[in-house]
Amino acid sequence: MAREITNMILEMVSEGALDKDQLIRDLLMWMSESDVEDFADNSGLLDNEDEDEAEPDDSMDGDHDSAMASAGWGTDEDYGHYGPED
Repeated sequence: MAREITNMILEMVSEGALDKDQLIRDLLMWMSESDVEDFADNSGLLDNEDEDEAEPDDSMDGDHDSAMASAGWGTDEDYGHYGPED
């Protein structure tokens, strides 16, 4: 597939007929946020290490209530028990 329009725009930039900074801004604003994210990720512009080292979700901290909620049984608070056990 020929990239006629792409090549024409690149030639206009190299000739100085188009400002490359303005072209970059225009293209980024034209693209969806998802397209920009995909481009940045595929180009190595995003630091993916942060995604791998995300903060742990402490809402399920391994206690009895967390285990019951994880199993679909809810917590004591869901069933009306809020105080210490009798």
